[in-house]
Amino acid sequence: MKLTMKMENVLIADEIEQECIDALKAEGINAVVKTKQTHDQLLELLPQFDAVIVRSATKITKELIVAGSKGKLKIVGRAGTGVDNIDVVAATEAGVVVMNTPNGNSQSAAELTCALVLSLARNITQADASMKSGKWARKDFMGEEIGGKVLAIIGLGRIGQMVASRMQAFGMEVIGFDPLVTEEAAKALDIQLLGLDQIYAKADYITVHVPLNKHTQNLINKEVLLKCKKGVRIINVARGGIINEVELVESIRNNHVKGAAFDVFEEEPPKFRDLVENGQVIAIPHLGASTKEAQVRVAVEIAKNIVAVNKTFELLGAINAKDIAKAC
Repeated sequence: MKLTMKMENVLIADEIEQECIDALKAEGINAVVKTKQTHDQLLELLPQFDAVIVRSATKITKELIVAGSKGKLKIVGRAGTGVDNIDVVAATEAGVVVMNTPNGNSQSAAELTCALVLSLARNITQADASMKSGKWARKDFMGEEIGGKVLAIIGLGRIGQMVASRMQAFGMEVIGFDPLVTEEAAKALDIQLLGLDQIYAKADYITVHVPLNKHTQNLINKEVLLKCKKGVRIINVARGGIINEVELVESIRNNHVKGAAFDVFEEEPPKFRDLVENGQVIAIPHLGASTKEAQVRVAVEIAKNIVAVNKTFELLGAINAKDIAKAC
């Protein structure tokens, strides 16, 4: 699908790196920064702009999309991967393209995942907290080597593959599940492709790298946890809601799950304190993309996607373009 409308005015509704603004202005696009706008203010603003760029703070609701589409709005750009804060269905119905930048955060998210695997294996955060409380309790934090352990990666896209290659360097055996990846492609990456039930029974560590949708919500729940090895550790740097938080805590308390690391939560900030405050859980405040490099990368990428509409009429990073085309 191609868009013939020229992008002239872009609203930047969340804080973003200057490189994004500079990239737009260099191509003759007027970039207006108005952050922390109320819903009513956005109702007035969006119809005046060809595109709006957001991160995760601003919620682009159905009401905003409908209002914007009655004016000039043709693109909602997300500087980042997740589009939970954008009503994509409403955008599609209104003919508004939703773009994201899935590649910009990949390395940062993969590196954080690897750090969390290592932290779980060696009890790093717990030992640090113990030291800061004045203790010297070496015997309390006996860890384990990850070499020779089985790492299951659910979702073998860009991030999943990056995690695989890095953890293989530590000597981990990597198995994975992804319905879009062939056995041949997985084999080329030295990943054993298995069904989910096979993965659960074999994995020492499980990390999820899938989007949150009706197929993945509560993907790892009480029933699944019972299929897992006793002592399994679980990592989520993808999206809150993929792992059932209540049932995971229950499994930890029952000494079935050894530990978990969460960067994302069903509610953010998380209200389920039993997860956050559990001593066997590492909980951090959605830091997957929080590196200087990733922030600049996604900011520049979303600007380039919008610029490309003017230059080539191509919709780079558009996640609903095909659905809009079908409806036309």
